[in-house]
Amino acid sequence: MNGDGTARAGVAAPGDGDPAAAAGAATEAILRDVRSGTHRGVVVDSPPGAGKSTLVVRAATELAGAGEQVMIVAQTNAQVDDLADRLATAAPEVTVGRLHGSDSPPDPALARHPSVAVSAKPADLRDRQVVIATAAKWGYVKDVEPWRQAIVDEAYQMRSDALLRVAGLFERALFVGDPGQLDPFSVVGADQWAGLAYDPSASAVVTLLAHNPGLPQHRLPVSWRLPATAAPLVSGAFYPYTPFRSGTGHGDRRLAFAVASDGDGPDRVLDEAAAGGWGLLELPARRTPRTDPEAVAAVATVVRRLLERGGVTVSERSPEPVPLTADRIAVGTAHRDQAAAVRAALAARGVTGVAVDTANRLQGREFDVTVVLHPLSGRPDATEFHLETGRLCVLASRHRHACIVVCRAGVAELLDEHPSTEPVSLGVTVKFPDGWEANHAVLAHLAEHRVTWRP
Repeated sequence: MNGDGTARAGVAAPGDGDPAAAAGAATEAILRDVRSGTHRGVVVDSPPGAGKSTLVVRAATELAGAGEQVMIVAQTNAQVDDLADRLATAAPEVTVGRLHGSDSPPDPALARHPSVAVSAKPADLRDRQVVIATAAKWGYVKDVEPWRQAIVDEAYQMRSDALLRVAGLFERALFVGDPGQLDPFSVVGADQWAGLAYDPSASAVVTLLAHNPGLPQHRLPVSWRLPATAAPLVSGAFYPYTPFRSGTGHGDRRLAFAVASDGDGPDRVLDEAAAGGWGLLELPARRTPRTDPEAVAAVATVVRRLLERGGVTVSERSPEPVPLTADRIAVGTAHRDQAAAVRAALAARGVTGVAVDTANRLQGREFDVTVVLHPLSGRPDATEFHLETGRLCVLASRHRHACIVVCRAGVAELLDEHPSTEPVSLGVTVKFPDGWEANHAVLAHLAEHRVTWRP
């Protein structure tokens, strides 16, 4: 939105007209600003599953087609490999360079693309139309002629100090990212820089806009991942000032089971999730260790029943029923020891192939069904870590069909007993909504899909 409350040019408000037309208009407006050459940067905010990678690939292809050489900055090696593969697949006529570290070789699958060259030396790839590497690798590139155009992918995951290290390598850049995801990670405290314009722990986009407030800002208005049952909640709870809509309508996607319910709690919550897109399996209130054995067992049982009941999905991608396989299911947790406990519980039940990881590692990934161990389940307190808005947003926005949350009762009361007491620093933009408010919004919605169960 602009300062006067009107929608930005080229962006339709959620609910207006055809979602594909709204997304197309937003993309064209973004590319016009990228091609215009009148700004040193263009910022694009994107909700979960809105097509960030598709935008990056299209922008790189168009710039390369116009005779530009482009450098792309991503945040992880997996993101770099994925972008290189996508670009080579979508535009095989574009020559791509995959710059890598000497100790981090690229995915061998890239060898199937004749247009992709890989090297640890920038000089070997300088003739390539597009060169892709992580921000960490780009930070070691010195004494080269700057690229005229750059694209920074997942820019909200990039710390401002990482941007400073690579800013001299390009003249203009397109910054694409999701402002609702987890903030950049830092292994050291940064309180001494809070509120300063050069805070190295702030995201690249926040610092960029603080120093360049006049840069064009856009947003992608449609999520192609989240179904119609999920987009309103995720948009309202985590993106109140930049709302978005689902690219599909109610009934466009369906989750069904070939085997009838056995009437127990895990099966009942699966049926609830299949019908309404959300399910809350609520265990009795109790203060527990972080790796709560009952909650972990409940998560593993839900996953096992998803597979045992012969789940199938129908969507715009395939009108014919598609089996729900283990690789299309994910389990999300807040901590690594919780993820390890879930993996062990699944292995004990003979379940393999399911992605089980923390929100940090699931960020950017997409599945048909997700099962989430609520970050505040069984806790005696609500810390800043567990109230992190981005953590809950990631966990609640990885699915195309349904999300099932396993949680002990009493979280709403826990939130009321532990209001936010984090210090407020001058000059720091308040993140809204805060974790306290977002958690209440999600819990209120999940309460409509609650199945209580005593294991």
